[in-house]
Amino acid sequence: MQLTINNLGKEYKRGFWGLKDFSLEIKPGILGLLGPNGAGKSTFMRMLATITKPTDGSIKWNDVDIVKSPDTLRDVLGYLPQDFGVYPNLNAVEFLEYMAAIKGLDAATAKKRIDELLQLVNLKDAAKRPLGGYSGGMKQRVGIAQALLNDPQLLIVDEPTVGLDPEERVRFRNLLSDLSGERIVILSTHIVSDVEATATHIALVNKGQLLREAAPESLLNELEGKVWEWTIHSDDLPALKSKHIVSGTIRKSDGVQVRVVSSDQPKAESRSVSPNLEDAYLYFIGGKQ
Repeated sequence: MQLTINNLGKEYKRGFWGLKDFSLEIKPGILGLLGPNGAGKSTFMRMLATITKPTDGSIKWNDVDIVKSPDTLRDVLGYLPQDFGVYPNLNAVEFLEYMAAIKGLDAATAKKRIDELLQLVNLKDAAKRPLGGYSGGMKQRVGIAQALLNDPQLLIVDEPTVGLDPEERVRFRNLLSDLSGERIVILSTHIVSDVEATATHIALVNKGQLLREAAPESLLNELEGKVWEWTIHSDDLPALKSKHIVSGTIRKSDGVQVRVVSSDQPKAESRSVSPNLEDAYLYFIGGKQ
């Protein structure tokens, strides 16, 4: 099972590329596609989901070009888009029956699968309630259930935790981790903690370009000796931010403890500390490496 992206590009209007020269090889596990809003993540996901056709390059699923043969991937694809919506007057069972019919599942298979999925996403007790009364997290769980109806080999989820409260976000991340197994899961987000908690591999994206693709440990290793902490006066914080990547601040009684990402020791009193993925994200996305 393999997804191969080679020199992928999408031009929306003359000279404006949402994605450019994007190459990536993806195998089973969770790939965290991490980048700021407008980086090109959703453009990439829509091309993978065969909704949008690329301008350049190719996408191959097990060596089959999905632009030429989209049904090869559609049959094994599960997709939860960023703007996933529900029919508020339907309950979860009715909505999933409708989605199963669209995906071509027969009634008996659909009933069995819906029962399994409602149990999996912990919505069994709320299955007969109208979706209009669901919380954001519950709707997202319905979204994951519809994406899993055909037991997909490739599961794509685009910004799935936006708008969720912290408890629902943790639940959703745990669910994604449980689902990975022998399938490819692609999680697109700008929330570093979502990727940190789930991803086996990370692709950093900005301005339509793939900046880095590596295991989380490799990204952290690259930043060893480049993250520093010390305490400054609060009045000095704006000047520091203008010169360095400040990845964290903590207010204390004697000033502000700052966390800075820099190749060189920024101040004599600064001490080297272990990097985290937030540091790596700001370092590579910020382009100040």
